[in-house]
Amino acid sequence: MFSRSDFWIGLAVGAVAGIFGYKLMAEREQQMRAMTAPAAGEIPLAELMRQKEELEDLIAAQEKSTK
Repeated sequence: MFSRSDFWIGLAVGAVAGIFGYKLMAEREQQMRAMTAPAAGEIPLAELMRQKEELEDLIAAQEKSTK
């Protein structure tokens, strides 16, 4: 049958594999979150206002150049 040392070696190897697996999955999850676009509720209002002003300036410049 199995001796006690085999049990402890298997337990240690399993624990190390579990830790590495957990870290790998956490890293992959973080990469997937970074790849997905943030939801509209996550963008700060100041950033939205800045983008709005920039778009208004671009529209005004485009209208001015076509007249």
